[in-house]
Amino acid sequence: MDMDFIADWVRTHNIHDISPDLDTQEVTLFGWVQEVRDLGGIRFIIMQDSTGTIQLTILKKRVDPEVLQKTELLQKRFSIAIKGVVKKTNMTPRGVEIIPTQIKLLNIAIEQLPIDITGKTPASIDARLDARALDLTIENSLAVFKIRHTALQAIRSFLFEKGYLEVQTPRIIASATEGGAELFSVKYFDQTAYLAQSPQLYKEQLTMSMEKVFEVGSFFRAEESHTRRHLSEFTSVDVEQAFANAEDMMTLLEQVIHHVFATVKEKCANELHALKYKFTVPELPFKRLTYTEVLESLKEHGVEIPWGEDISTEAFRELGKLYPFFYFVTDWPSKAKTFYIKPRKDNPEICEGFDLMWRYIELVSGGTRIEHKDQLVNRMQEKGLNPDSFKYHLQAFDWGIPPHAGWAIGLERLTMILSGRKNIRETTLYPRDRIRLTP
Repeated sequence: MDMDFIADWVRTHNIHDISPDLDTQEVTLFGWVQEVRDLGGIRFIIMQDSTGTIQLTILKKRVDPEVLQKTELLQKRFSIAIKGVVKKTNMTPRGVEIIPTQIKLLNIAIEQLPIDITGKTPASIDARLDARALDLTIENSLAVFKIRHTALQAIRSFLFEKGYLEVQTPRIIASATEGGAELFSVKYFDQTAYLAQSPQLYKEQLTMSMEKVFEVGSFFRAEESHTRRHLSEFTSVDVEQAFANAEDMMTLLEQVIHHVFATVKEKCANELHALKYKFTVPELPFKRLTYTEVLESLKEHGVEIPWGEDISTEAFRELGKLYPFFYFVTDWPSKAKTFYIKPRKDNPEICEGFDLMWRYIELVSGGTRIEHKDQLVNRMQEKGLNPDSFKYHLQAFDWGIPPHAGWAIGLERLTMILSGRKNIRETTLYPRDRIRLTP
């Protein structure tokens, strides 16, 4: 089958921009065939681009023979370019169709596709991920990533407005950021290095020069859990601020979340409609519960956790029934949080760490950081960490590092909440977990 070339054709519109107001105008569109329906004397082609779909209508007795011949070759996912006339109609959901005058066949696809690109026949998550590039052409799949894009754009614009600088820190590091066994080791010339779990230590150091920083990037955890909420490679939105504490950062965080929800609700109405999902923009301020209050609430509902122990997913599921939207959990036991979270001065058993929960899902973790070197070294030793492994981080504490605080949002989990998805693998383009390394 001979292919055509784009040559001097120039796209005049995206499909989403075609409206009845353009009636009788000639347009040039690029995209793909989503569906072909032949009804004898008339042929309908549903054409798709990244912005939506539109109907091409071919009246066989009236159309140019060359155009008719081209349409007889078309199958799903063929890449095409068309010139045609916009026609207002009551016969399509959008009230508009295109009457083609020229068609170029740019590339072909196999006849038997691995998944149904119309979305009418659902496929398993594994089948979708195995054919991920094709899966992303389905309206629902693409809608998730348009929502994710809008959410990230909203976060960035909000933080820029607040005076934060965006930074990029290393992904290949010499020692663990937070300790623990969840590390991927890599051969780095003649040394062993690790993939970064977070930018935590770097962003803390940057507060002594830039004061207010944030980073959006991929990070890595050798996560053994294979659940609908865990990935081995994930995107984190990290914020750190000098001369701030946990309360300051919780206030900033709830403002960011409110702004993101309002922005997505306004700008992604079509995507939310495609996903058949609605949400309410959260009211400020978010509810704040101390760790002790959480344990008391759970005990009243038959779930007993000894003070100082971590709260299990099952316990949080029960808590999510009591608080079905956003809420902070504050005043955690110091031993339950990582070494750089600052213990409270009036009661060192409790720290200035917080988690932002949505129902039972932990979305954000943050808190006030330790700014004094001796205290930080003691906390490292309490956690079984060797301070010598952190010497390049600790030296910043000899150079006037300020009091500081921050947090980190899991972007995939945030996208789950914004799009109503139940599996985190639906919110990352090419997910990586314990059993998936391809495509």
